[in-house]
Amino acid sequence: MLAQLRPEFPDVTISKIRFLEAEGLVRPARTASGYRQFSAADVERLRFVLSAQRDRYLPLKVIREQLDAASADSGSVSRIDLLTQTGTSADQLSQLERDGLLRPGPGGRFTTDDITALRTIRAMTGLGVEREHLRAVRAAADREVDLLNSFSDRGTVRELADLFASLHTLLVRAGLRQSS
Repeated sequence: MLAQLRPEFPDVTISKIRFLEAEGLVRPARTASGYRQFSAADVERLRFVLSAQRDRYLPLKVIREQLDAASADSGSVSRIDLLTQTGTSADQLSQLERDGLLRPGPGGRFTTDDITALRTIRAMTGLGVEREHLRAVRAAADREVDLLNSFSDRGTVRELADLFASLHTLLVRAGLRQSS
């Protein structure tokens, strides 16, 4: 990755890349042993960040806002874009689809939430979470969706979904506190 960036940005260092990662401007995938794996999309994102700093003197906050706006504008991404942006292989994505962890929408397109979900799944598996555990999380989410769908008012369902997620997080934290 450094070799790809250095011709255009001779002063770039590993420390600089780690700093940009800590600032949330790039999110490379991780191997099971924790090594960073930069996809082509990650390198392009870094190239954008570094040139925005060097050529336009933009602060990181503004650069982050521009990157977030570009992601939000796209709304949906193709399978290829999803693979490129997350550094996931086609085989891995197919397995996640078979496990019901990612579900493409109309036309086989994915949302920005799918990108976030895939990055989350990759981080979890990098920490040793197995496919069976991920399928259990999917099953729990499906049960929650069924429960939420039993409420007739769609406005209420959206509000309840946020409340369910908040309560779930709080209950997990409380359970972990009690078990330690």
